[in-house]
Amino acid sequence: MEKRILGKTGRNVSIVGLGTWQLGADWGNVDSAQAQAVLGASVEAGVTFLDTADVYGDGRSEQAIGAFLRTNPGLDITVATKMGRRLEQLPENYNLANFREWTDRSRRNLGLEQLDLVQLHCPPSAVYSNAEVYDALDTLVDDGAIRNYGVSVERTDEALEALRHDGTATVQIILNAFRLKPLDEVLPAAAAAGVSIIARVPLASGLLSGKYTADTSFAADDHRNYNRTGSAFDVGETFSGVDFGQGLAAVAAFEELVPDGVSTAQAAIAWITAQNGVSTVIPGARNPDQARSSAAAAGVGGIDATFDAGVHEVYDRYFRASIHPRW
Repeated sequence: MEKRILGKTGRNVSIVGLGTWQLGADWGNVDSAQAQAVLGASVEAGVTFLDTADVYGDGRSEQAIGAFLRTNPGLDITVATKMGRRLEQLPENYNLANFREWTDRSRRNLGLEQLDLVQLHCPPSAVYSNAEVYDALDTLVDDGAIRNYGVSVERTDEALEALRHDGTATVQIILNAFRLKPLDEVLPAAAAAGVSIIARVPLASGLLSGKYTADTSFAADDHRNYNRTGSAFDVGETFSGVDFGQGLAAVAAFEELVPDGVSTAQAAIAWITAQNGVSTVIPGARNPDQARSSAAAAGVGGIDATFDAGVHEVYDRYFRASIHPRW
């Protein structure tokens, strides 16, 4: 699989990685054996970038990755985790003492002496402009607990603020065919700063898989059920914030653009990898077949200027008015 430099980390990573929220929680049950099978299938397909967080299943996702790394020593894998959501979301909780506690916990979960990349996990907006936060992160680097740090954001203005700080190595942001605003300013600003983009929620929580209908139901413990109104966390994390019914209509229009022999999901992922400044895209997978199919998107052709124009037309028709002003 093609690899790209992961911003200021200097590490080469696969253009399609694996998001592992689903291996911890909030997407229905995934048992330990399934988790190991998904990780194995992804790596066999060429994935070298794994994204997790300390709160996914209260550490269960990190622990699954740690078990995989112990069972498969010597792999050239970059693991990115996230921190900051283990306490009430108050700016004052983002301090060096808590950072040390959280990173030490992640190091234990992952079985790593030093973490490759730690990202602030969608904290309150005020955190991104606090110089003391970046000083604390620099201290973790100096101490050897982490190699690099980045941010995971909900909004484009948060990303632009984080890019003003020299130590920021990566920006993780929602970018998909239903969420185009990062293309306006964030991707160009990141490229100018030498910072890479990690694109998350590439399939709009599965909408862009093309497998859902109006009759599709989701488990009680799946955020696509319980967070549709944003009652648990930012609604933009669920279906990218779009109305489910409107999303289904937009998917039908998107599918008209998809080249023959390519799945809807693969086309959606491949379009993101074609955007200048994106280092890696992190779709999730609940089983090995999904993992292999997502990885295969790295080799998809036919994502040309005509396809790109079609993506923008679909977005303008269905989402620009409702989505663009919010995130």
